[in-house]
Amino acid sequence: MCGIVGLYLKTPALEGDLGRLTALMLSEMSSRGPDSAGFAVYGGQTAHDRVSVLSRTGETDWSAYETALSEAVGAVSVHTLSDHAVFETTDGQAARNWLIANAPDVSVLGVGTAMELFKGIGDPDAVAERLHLSGRTGTHAVAHTRMATESAVTTEGSHPFSTGADTCLVHNGSLSNHNGLRTVLEKDGETFQTENDSEVAAGYLANRMRKGDSIDGAIGHAIRDFDGFYTFAIGTRDGFAVVRDPIACKPAVIAETDEWAAMSSEFRAIARLPGAEHAEIWEPEPTKIYAWSRAE
Repeated sequence: MCGIVGLYLKTPALEGDLGRLTALMLSEMSSRGPDSAGFAVYGGQTAHDRVSVLSRTGETDWSAYETALSEAVGAVSVHTLSDHAVFETTDGQAARNWLIANAPDVSVLGVGTAMELFKGIGDPDAVAERLHLSGRTGTHAVAHTRMATESAVTTEGSHPFSTGADTCLVHNGSLSNHNGLRTVLEKDGETFQTENDSEVAAGYLANRMRKGDSIDGAIGHAIRDFDGFYTFAIGTRDGFAVVRDPIACKPAVIAETDEWAAMSSEFRAIARLPGAEHAEIWEPEPTKIYAWSRAE
């Protein structure tokens, strides 16, 4: 049992409150996932790629990696927060690959021009406070609280997971065929950093989108290829999408107003949003893709 939330803002008037509203939603899901939490926030696109990274030791020399990355892939700057850092570079995918190959004390959490991703173990409210979620601004966000069932409680095992540019996934459920999918994806060039089934799901979607699929197309293939139970909230550069497995085993609710669209594992998270009492509210149907995007 985990808790997932997603929030998409339709009006710039609310963008300054994105982090605060997401934190309120995340807090309501703490009882569903007390082990750890994480979030991805999407803001205005930058000229450079952002690479969100996590220190596995808490003692990483970020300045040394700033210098090494600058020499390896191009201009780099770094901003640190607790045990996280965000590098800005001219080639985020090359930086991701270099860090995975050369930085054993670091996990790469995400890459993109619009996305920053953070996660941690412990009480979700404490994680959100430590990583300054409430003060963040932007257009949309997804977040997760985890109750570990199939792997250890680690920061790396927390959600969201991301392997493709500006694309991440939070998941409530489990995939039974993730090992076979992992083998196929690795042969096709995907790189994974954990044994978590949700990272495989994220890698699958990223792989399909690299090959030209839209997010709807990638999810359509996933519905056919995934074996297991899932409710996914998937963040992209321009918005987010929600989908449930064919028997809709895991709970989900969606609500929408003229100002926002939101989803969560339970309505009590959505009830914290302004105007929720006037929202259209429904339970997403099995395998139907619900998506909101500024690209439309």
